[in-house]
Parts: sequence; C-alpha cells; structure tokens
Amino acid sequence: MKKLILFIVAIPLFFSCKGKTETETAIDVSVPVTLTSIDTTGIRSYTELNATATYLVKTIIKANATGYLSSVNVASNDFVNSGKVLFTLKTRESKVLGNTINKIDPSLNFGDDIKVKATSNGFVNFINVQQGDYVQDGDQLAIVNDANSFAIVLSLPYELKKYVSVGATFDAFLPDGKAIKVKVKEYMPTVDATSQTQNVILKVNGKEDIPENLIVKVRINKTSNTNSISLPKAAVLSNETETDFWIMKMIDANTAIKIPIQKGIETEDKVEILSPVLSREDRILITGNYGVADTIKVKVIKNY
Repeated sequence: MKKLILFIVAIPLFFSCKGKTETETAIDVSVPVTLTSIDTTGIRSYTELNATATYLVKTIIKANATGYLSSVNVASNDFVNSGKVLFTLKTRESKVLGNTINKIDPSLNFGDDIKVKATSNGFVNFINVQQGDYVQDGDQLAIVNDANSFAIVLSLPYELKKYVSVGATFDAFLPDGKAIKVKVKEYMPTVDATSQTQNVILKVNGKEDIPENLIVKVRINKTSNTNSISLPKAAVLSNETETDFWIMKMIDANTAIKIPIQKGIETEDKVEILSPVLSREDRILITGNYGVADTIKVKVIKNY
C-alpha cells in the first residue's frame, strides 16, 4: 500500500519535471537577435581617391644684371606681394666708379642699386644666395610659389572620368578629418602611360590654409538614389558565390524567415533593397542571422 501511494505521488512530479525540461529546451533553441528597420534617407555610392596639394606655378626670380648683392630682403617661407623688392644688387662698375662719376655729374645717379622684384603673390620657397654674393645676369636667386596657382591635383583612373565633369563640386577630406569643397577646374591633356590615370586640377572653394604636398582624399560620387530603401550591410546575407542574397525577417513576435532580395547600390555600410518592397513596420535581423535555417525561433534582445 505504501508503494502504491509513493507511485501516485511521484507521477505528478515526473510530469512536472518533464514539462519544465521541455520548456527550458524550447528557450534554449531560440536564437538571440537584434533587429533593425529600413532606411529611406537615400543612398549614394562613391569611391575615395588620393590627391596632392601643390602650386602649379613656381616663379623663378633671376638676377637682372651682373654684380654684387647689396641686400636680401626676404627669407624662405615669407609671403611676398607682387612688386615687392626682394633683392638689390650693384654692378662691379658702379661699385668701383660710382662715387667718382657722381662727383663729376650728380644728375647721372650712377651706381644706384638695381632692384629685383617679385612678379607674383606667393610664398618664398627657396633662396639660393646671400648678401654680398656675386651673381651673373640670369642667375637664379629664389623661387616663389604663385599663390593663385594653388590647387589639388587628382590622379583620376580613366575609367572614372565619366563621373568627374568640369565645374562639378566634390567633398575632400584632410588628414585631420576636416572636410572641404573642391571644384573641378580642368583636365591635364595627357594620360600616364603606366597607370592610365589623368591629372585633374581641383580648386578649393573659399580660403583654406593647406600646406603644399599634403595628401587629401577626394570623394567621387558614382551613383545616387534619394528615394531608395536600404538596410545595414550586416542585415544582408549571401551564398558563398554571392549570387543569391537574402534577409531574415520577423513574421511574429518570435519567428523569423528567410526572404530572398535583389540588391541595388552598395556602400561601405548600407545596401539598397530593390525587391521585395519593405515597409517601416518590417523588422529585420541584423545580428543572430548568420548560418541559420530558413525559419528560426528567436529571442529579441535589442531593437535598433
């Protein structure tokens, strides 16, 4: 009799434990996921290319007579205006005979210093002489970077030329993260034989203090769609050959199914969805979606 009573008491406990185990098992097989929704702010495809800041015109300041430099009025990195006297020189004859001739006829002003002036506004890049040096007519005294010729030179692969037209404006990014606007001024008339790139002259919009030889990144817009539907890249899955693409979409509170899609424009972080048509109410898996079956039970841990 005691054994029968114990058996009767054990039966509910057995089924209670069994039910608990099955419940725990059902929870264990649910995949923890995070969800996202569609983005309708538009999508743009672009490529970024390196470009170099440079002065296209470098004016060589030359001696305009043979003689001795009386003064040097500039130093490297100085900014000079057109017409500024950079050097003065005195010819050998005037140095030897100037005082004597001027005593005879002061109106001749024989022996006055000869002035060498800047022919453009810009920065003095290089000085080759110092005061007292003897120079000959035509000798190089200094180099001035013409400020008006400052530009950013982009080496553009020829196949991208269709995206870069004269007069177009693009974003450029300095190494410190600052963004500037540049405008396409002109194409250089030759293509590099090895790299098949063509130099494009870009002018900076506004006034920016950019040093020569600085490398900047120019963003070339390739395609743009302002009325697109897109998802984060992590939400789009594919097979090994990347011929088929799909997403995992929620159909109820705890079930997600595989939905084949057709891709459009693709950027670094977004993918345009051409079909099927998705709505803002659709909830798409962004994590927990990789390597799962066509239909899965999920447990939502976060919504983006």
